[in-house]
Amino acid sequence: MTTLQGPAVFLAQFISDEAPFNSLESICGWAAGLGFKGIQMPTLDARFIDLQKAAESKTYADEIKGIVNAAGLQITELSTHLQGQLVAVNPAYDKLFDGFAPEAYRNNPAARQQWAVQQLKYAAQASQNLGLKAHATFSGALLWPMVYPWPQRPAGLVEEGFTELARRWTPILDEFDRYGVDLCYEVHAGEDLHDGITYEMFLDKVHHHPRACLLYDPSHFILQCLDYLEYIDIYHERIKMFHVKDAEFNPTGRQGVYGGYQSWLDRAGRFRSLGDGQVDFKAIFSKMAQYDFAGWAVLEWECAIKNSEDGAREGAQFIRDHIIRVTDKAFDDFANTATDAAFNKTLLGL
Repeated sequence: MTTLQGPAVFLAQFISDEAPFNSLESICGWAAGLGFKGIQMPTLDARFIDLQKAAESKTYADEIKGIVNAAGLQITELSTHLQGQLVAVNPAYDKLFDGFAPEAYRNNPAARQQWAVQQLKYAAQASQNLGLKAHATFSGALLWPMVYPWPQRPAGLVEEGFTELARRWTPILDEFDRYGVDLCYEVHAGEDLHDGITYEMFLDKVHHHPRACLLYDPSHFILQCLDYLEYIDIYHERIKMFHVKDAEFNPTGRQGVYGGYQSWLDRAGRFRSLGDGQVDFKAIFSKMAQYDFAGWAVLEWECAIKNSEDGAREGAQFIRDHIIRVTDKAFDDFANTATDAAFNKTLLGL
């Protein structure tokens, strides 16, 4: 068995224009001061990493890695969540998602998609240059506006949507395979890959591509009322990344999973800081140990109530307390008796 690595922190929700969150060096010092051992890096802010440069220059990648290592940290993975979203966008969301791309690619869905695809390809090479084995992203969504079928979905619509999604992602998956990096989809509401069934539909379409892997985040399954522990049993061979994020679901007589168009604070399902929600992390960390998960436990702070810096400080300790240092011997070894093949046959009457 393997002891997973951690704690680490996903920087996306902390980056800002204020120190210490406005440069790679200073945010690393902040993270190390809280006891984190690793950082997961988003890739759209050049103050922290120039993704194209990290792909094309091993020297630059080594410089980025050196800044992180100097703080006593490791880069766990890179993230292209926002770029991945733009690989597949239903026209209903064109204007809303335009802000995820540089201004030069806005109001031009085809150019925006090409930019996003290239970003993912840069991420594959940059990950190799940084010595990383896994990468985080979103699948994007062509079908999400039709997730609840009213009016009735036309026959063949879902099949066509997943065929197209696979057509767009297969060359990207091949690029990640070329560089020896697993591409991990965060299964998430708003994405065509939002539960186990949709992931399996996609996996079939990409012919079970060996790099089409998963980022496991139980918070999204709490909000869907999905069995997040059995999910690990089913997909553990494909789970290569782990976001440690809490959530709660408290339905009432007035609202349930759809949230009634309310703000995060007033929804029945909402994300919480670690330990403040309903996720059974003891069971999750046990399953991760059982299935030899060798990656990182990465805090993703998203909470409707608690301050982010408090959530980070408490989250680092929470993860440390939940990491299981796996045993290297069986608990009943003390009662072991010396045996050999002949003795075993005697016991069996052979």
